[in-house]
Amino acid sequence: MKNDNKAIVYACLAVLSWSTVATAFKIALKNLTYFELLLVASLTSLIIFTILLTVQRKWRLVSRLTRKQWGYFAGMGLLNPVAYYLTLFSAYSFLPAQVAQPINYAWPIVLLILLALFDGQPIPKKKYIGMFVSLAGVVLISLGTGNASGMNIAPVGLLLAALSAVLWASYWLINNKQKNETDSSVVLFMTFLFGSVYLVIGAAFVGVDLNTLPGILSGIYVGGFEMGIPFIFFGLAMRKTSNPALVNQLCYLSPFMSLFFIAVVLGEKIVFTTYIGLILIVVGIIFNQYFVKGNAQTTSNSTSQK
Repeated sequence: MKNDNKAIVYACLAVLSWSTVATAFKIALKNLTYFELLLVASLTSLIIFTILLTVQRKWRLVSRLTRKQWGYFAGMGLLNPVAYYLTLFSAYSFLPAQVAQPINYAWPIVLLILLALFDGQPIPKKKYIGMFVSLAGVVLISLGTGNASGMNIAPVGLLLAALSAVLWASYWLINNKQKNETDSSVVLFMTFLFGSVYLVIGAAFVGVDLNTLPGILSGIYVGGFEMGIPFIFFGLAMRKTSNPALVNQLCYLSPFMSLFFIAVVLGEKIVFTTYIGLILIVVGIIFNQYFVKGNAQTTSNSTSQK
């Protein structure tokens, strides 16, 4: 199989994996608290990245990290997975999956604002069009889905979903500045190493009850197919492809495929405002990503989202 064909296969596996996780979050939260879910998922991801470093024979890169880099990863681990996923899982505990997932997916719009505020990258005037379109989609989902479906849309859930987008954009912004200094596999391992340590320590104070097998299995699934395996597949796709733009564009299928799993598995009735709102969010992101030139750059994947 040619490298480009392999890249498409790897990218599709990553996108398929990310498409299932909104559904997996809701199932897992029926059996676990959001802290318990993150604890199991983070430890699962840490095991995956440990195996990855072993297979790639990159432990020497970990041993070469400086004290400053260890301090950097200690901070990043607190941001992701701890702060980001605790916020995201909390949002899912309050909201229908069809509401929480699209709002979180709007993080590239938040990134534009953060780049302007903290990185000195002015927002080109035309990109305000894309931002307005995406934000209109967020507003439509936030205000319209509950009215259209009769579901209870908790304001605190909306705030948490929006905050999760801010936290992920912040993580991307900080991590992107270091991308040329540290191997990507090492970055994943180190951030989840510290994140897992924080969570294990926190468990001693919060208290956890992991006596339910369905809860543990669902947490393992989230750790494998949200935080771990798709990042590996997507990284392979980007290394194999001669057309990175095409691989990135496949990620836009993920939120729409996610609605299919939400409807079929969770039984949520997907209302028209969710479809229209998600389309607006994605159209705004695509417009800014591919049709407007400027210094402020975003990414279309979940390193990504998801």
